[in-house]
Amino acid sequence: MASGGSQAAVSLLTNLAKAAFGLGAAATAVSASIYNVDGGQRAVIFDRFRGVLEETSGEGTHFLIPGLQKPYIFDIRTRPHTFASNSGTKDLQMVNLTLRLLSRPDVDKLPTIFKSLGTEYDEKVLPSIGNEVLKAVVAQFNADQLLTERPHVSALVRDSLVRRARDFNIVLDDVAITHLSYGVEFSNAVEKKQVAQQEAERSKFLVAKAEQERRAAVIRAEGESEAARLISEATAAVGTGILELRRIEAAREIAATLSRSSNVMYIPRQNQMLLGMPGGGGGR
Repeated sequence: MASGGSQAAVSLLTNLAKAAFGLGAAATAVSASIYNVDGGQRAVIFDRFRGVLEETSGEGTHFLIPGLQKPYIFDIRTRPHTFASNSGTKDLQMVNLTLRLLSRPDVDKLPTIFKSLGTEYDEKVLPSIGNEVLKAVVAQFNADQLLTERPHVSALVRDSLVRRARDFNIVLDDVAITHLSYGVEFSNAVEKKQVAQQEAERSKFLVAKAEQERRAAVIRAEGESEAARLISEATAAVGTGILELRRIEAAREIAATLSRSSNVMYIPRQNQMLLGMPGGGGGR
């Protein structure tokens, strides 16, 4: 009886172990047969017999054949990329530019992108075509034109990059030049040119000021000449009486000024004596 009970227990445990193993194997098979695609992503399936499938998988849970098929996940959301380029201008000046791109893959072309470039397609393509386009566009302009015609330069860079990226099934939503700087020698030359222009403007101002002063002096001289002529004509017409009248008026103004002074007294006598303040020496 005891031995029969032991055999039954062993059989039960064996069956439980087999059942657990079967459940584990089934769970593993189920887990290997499904994959998830999150929001903003797409999946490309590689089949060992058929290669890369032309259909892509959208968001959600999907089934595949374990061991024969493998999913590769692509992020199809717009992503920023920034890179710098050192390019030569038409007048042989070196300029440093920084370009910012917003890119995303063409969803319908994901299998082609995967077959030709892989999942890191943007890192392989964008820096190379960005430098290529920047150098080609910058070489069409002189260094100073990059500043005065910056919107036109940006438009040329954007249009050229959009066309080049299309060749690799990449969509560019935005292209912008975020930084532009020149070499030390050209920057020094620009600074000297600005100083020279300021000096030239200052010289023009000084010349204009001197011209105005000259004109004012001429006008004053003409006015004084005209006044002298009028006085001469008046003297010739009425005699020297007007001059005597001016002399009397001047003497009257001087006498009035002296009379208001507290230190000097004017006594109109024949000898025209000036007396000091009380307290000083006085004649008897």
